[in-house]
Amino acid sequence: MTTPAIMLQGTGSDVGKSLLVAGLARACTRRGLNVRPFKPQNMSNNAGVASDGGEIGRAQMLQARACGVAPSVHMNPVLLKPQSEKGAQVVVQGKVFGQSQARDYHKLKPQLLVKVLESFELLCGDADLVIVEGAGSPAEVNLRSGDIANMGFAQAADLPVVLVGDIDRGGVIASIVGTMALLEEEEQARVRAYAINKFRGDVSLFDSAIDILKDRTGLDCLGVVPHIAAARRLPAEDAVALDSHTAMGGRTEGAIHVVVPRFDRISNFDDLDPLIAEPDVAVTLVPAGDPLPGDADLIVLPGSKSTMGDLRALKANGWDIDLAAHVRRGGWVVGLCGGYQMLGQEVADPNGIEGPAGVEPGLGLLDVSTMLSGDKSLVSVSGTDRATGADITGYEMHMGVTQGPDCERAMIDLPSGPDGAMRADGRVMGSYLHGIFAADDFRHRFLSRLRQRQSSGLAFEAGIEAALDEIAEGLEACFAVDRFLEIARER
Repeated sequence: MTTPAIMLQGTGSDVGKSLLVAGLARACTRRGLNVRPFKPQNMSNNAGVASDGGEIGRAQMLQARACGVAPSVHMNPVLLKPQSEKGAQVVVQGKVFGQSQARDYHKLKPQLLVKVLESFELLCGDADLVIVEGAGSPAEVNLRSGDIANMGFAQAADLPVVLVGDIDRGGVIASIVGTMALLEEEEQARVRAYAINKFRGDVSLFDSAIDILKDRTGLDCLGVVPHIAAARRLPAEDAVALDSHTAMGGRTEGAIHVVVPRFDRISNFDDLDPLIAEPDVAVTLVPAGDPLPGDADLIVLPGSKSTMGDLRALKANGWDIDLAAHVRRGGWVVGLCGGYQMLGQEVADPNGIEGPAGVEPGLGLLDVSTMLSGDKSLVSVSGTDRATGADITGYEMHMGVTQGPDCERAMIDLPSGPDGAMRADGRVMGSYLHGIFAADDFRHRFLSRLRQRQSSGLAFEAGIEAALDEIAEGLEACFAVDRFLEIARER
């Protein structure tokens, strides 16, 4: 028997496909179905460690959580992690496959489709329903040859498609009609319905548009989904979500001010989400060209997919001078993963893992040095923060080894040994672990070292679960979930 499955494709990037997949997955799971998410190809530097040991996009990690199942590398068999304007690291079924320039990547697609279909079939074997998320838009017909992300995959796996349009950016009628017009006839036949996302105001104002779209495309509308406030509490899929934000988090007087330089290749920036969620914390994301604010209590250097390139850019922006001044004033600094590597004396890449082989002087704020070499470390861990004694959980996702005298003052103790480094005064520190601020007790104790505070009582992980439930309930009220399931079963 063929497993019911359905694919959501967007009229463009960032139309909310990931959120809808997560919300529909939770809604269908709450109905008693065994649901699995799937994204054939993802492009994002926000990744996580799956339960079977490889890496996948953070959006698929969240979607697996919405289904109440452990994340698997087969939920996102191809992950592209941009390292430059034209090149990316290619991850296949959780493991690094190699590096590829954009033009060369298209030659790999037939080979990768075999792996994509293999992963999809494995998921189908354990599921009552598979909800598939496309990437970008099927209307990018210049990239249609060899496509594995949208209609190419839908045809290979014989899937029905629901088209998602974002009304918030304007032109949603044209985007749906235009997308359908650009598809081949057999591709048009796969599109069974559409949904409108991110609606604001009186939804009845869209009634006449539904009639227009029916006349122009022959498609039914599965729902007009409003902006759902709970979505703000979920991690963003990729750095596109950061483009419209420079200031996030609390706005209360006397808030702890956390400053984060926006790297060109910033990765795993959802490390910041628990800090943003704290009511007495204000997080400022600083774009290139702007100085780091002088009133920062804490500067966080986030992860990077191109440590040496982002380190050079950091210095070109003058942020190294701002950081040195911040430290002289007694400010705190935390580097996570690539940010930790930058804090040391140098970063060496003798084998050209990130680009041309070479050595880049670091910020010199920690007496450590990093060598980029060997296999990528991918592991979920639990440990204890040395300074506060609080338990933490997180995951490692990095290439390279960091060594030096300041490693004797590790930041975190893990079952496998010490992790990270700390300056003698304890105000500059780094760790390879992502996700540590999600631990409520650690986050409170850490922030209390910056400024005396009462615990906000924020339960971060519980808040994500509650947000998924709220989104599922919202979709049940405005989205034709029954019809959605009927289409999936018609496969």
